[in-house]
Amino acid sequence: MPHAAARVLTGGVRLPPMPTIRDLVKLYKLQAIKHMSQNFIMDERLTDKIVKSAGRIDPQDTVLEVGPGPGGITRSILRRTPGRLVLVEKDVRFMPTLELLKECARPLHTQVDIYQGDILHFDMEKHIPMSEYRLHLIGNLPFAISTRLLINWLKDLSLRRGGFRRPDTAMTLTFQKEVAVRICAPLGHEQRCRLSIMSQIWTTPFMKFVIPGKAFVPKPEVDVGVVKLIPLKQPKTTLPFELVERVVRHIFNMRQKYCRRGYSTLFPPEDREVVTDTLFELADVDPTVRPFELSVEECLRLATVYSDFKDKHPEVARYDYRARKLPIDEYLD
Repeated sequence: MPHAAARVLTGGVRLPPMPTIRDLVKLYKLQAIKHMSQNFIMDERLTDKIVKSAGRIDPQDTVLEVGPGPGGITRSILRRTPGRLVLVEKDVRFMPTLELLKECARPLHTQVDIYQGDILHFDMEKHIPMSEYRLHLIGNLPFAISTRLLINWLKDLSLRRGGFRRPDTAMTLTFQKEVAVRICAPLGHEQRCRLSIMSQIWTTPFMKFVIPGKAFVPKPEVDVGVVKLIPLKQPKTTLPFELVERVVRHIFNMRQKYCRRGYSTLFPPEDREVVTDTLFELADVDPTVRPFELSVEECLRLATVYSDFKDKHPEVARYDYRARKLPIDEYLD
C-alpha cells in the first residue's frame, strides 16, 4: 500500500494525507507515453516552485491546470487553496489518480472539476464563467503542443475571449528551454523570433527558472524553462491578430537576411521591390537590419502600413509567395 504524505501550509492549513505521486504512478502502473510528450515532475519542491511563480492565489480565485498527469503540480496548487481548480487532462489513464486527489482535497473547500479532453479544444467560456475574481493558467505543457497552445491563447487574449475576458489572466507554463528563451528574447537577442514578437505584443514574459531534464520522469533530452506571461494592461496594437501574425511570420521566415527580404514576400513579384521600399519608408524602419534587431514597435509599424496597403489593394491578402504563381488577372478581381 502507498504511504500517506501530509504537508503543513503557510498559515497552519494542512493538506489532507495523500499517496505520494511516486506511489500513485506505481499503484496505477502509469508510464509516460512518448508520442504524447509526457514527462512527469516528481520533485515536490519543483512543483511548489512552479506554482509559486504564478504569484498570489487568493481563496476566491480559479486555477486551470493543463495536463496534470499524475497530479504533482495539482498538489502544489491545492496547497494554495484556490476557490476552484479546473483540471484538463487528455490521457484517460490519469483519471483515477486525479479523482483520488479530488476526494482527498474535499476538506480544503476547493472545488475541483476534472475534464478529460484536449486542452486545444477546451471551451473556457463554457466551463469557466466570467468572474470578478482572477483566473490563473498553469501547466507543465507537453512539448508537442506548447507553442500551438500559446499562440491560440495569445489570439484569445487579443480578442478578450476564452480565459482572457478579464485582462489579468496570467499564464505560468513550461516549455523546452530553447522555446522559453525565444519567448522572452529581448531586442537584438539571436534567438528572437516570431514567437518573441507575438508574445511581447500582448504580454510581458518572464523566464522564472530552468528545470534540468534529469528532474523529469522519463528524462527528456532537453532542459525546461518555466515562463510567466503577464497580459499587458494596454496592448501594443489593435490590429487583427492574424494580420500581425502574417506580417511577423514573413519577416522572420528569412531571419538571417535583411528584414526587407522576408517582408517583401508579402507582395506579388511584379511590384514587390517598389512596394516594399515605399512601405519601409512610410513605417520609418531601416530595411537593412536583421529581423531579430527589430523592436516590437517597428514590427507593428510594418504591420500597420501593410494593413493600409492591403485595404487599398485587397488582392494582396490572397497572395502566397510559396504557391504556384497566379494569373495576373486573378489579382485584379
